[in-house]
Amino acid sequence: MRYIDGFVTPVPSARKDEYIAFARATWPLFRDYGAISFRECWGDQVPDGELTSFPMAVQKRDEETVVFSWIEWPDRATRDAWAASMDTDPRWSELFNENMPFDGKRMLYGSFDVIFEAEGPG
Repeated sequence: MRYIDGFVTPVPSARKDEYIAFARATWPLFRDYGAISFRECWGDQVPDGELTSFPMAVQKRDEETVVFSWIEWPDRATRDAWAASMDTDPRWSELFNENMPFDGKRMLYGSFDVIFEAEGPG
């Protein structure tokens, strides 16, 4: 059964191009560890809420945009092998450092079992 890692993070709007470059640089590593697909989505209509919202959850500042992303894995075992590589593969520490184009401390993330899938018309 497919497995998903999901992320929501605030990114300085002025650093959009840097963020895209960062995402492009990480994809080959995710792919090396078995990821099926990877999506990075730049917020377009992400309203503030009264009780809850993406902007509230990540403590979005005026000059930031909320990014929603996910990585699709073939199964949890493949995802867990990737997660273990974060401590052993030096390529990750080269990418995830103080020069990241976002504040990782305000990132929300979680892992999910896929319970329903649908594609295409109808």
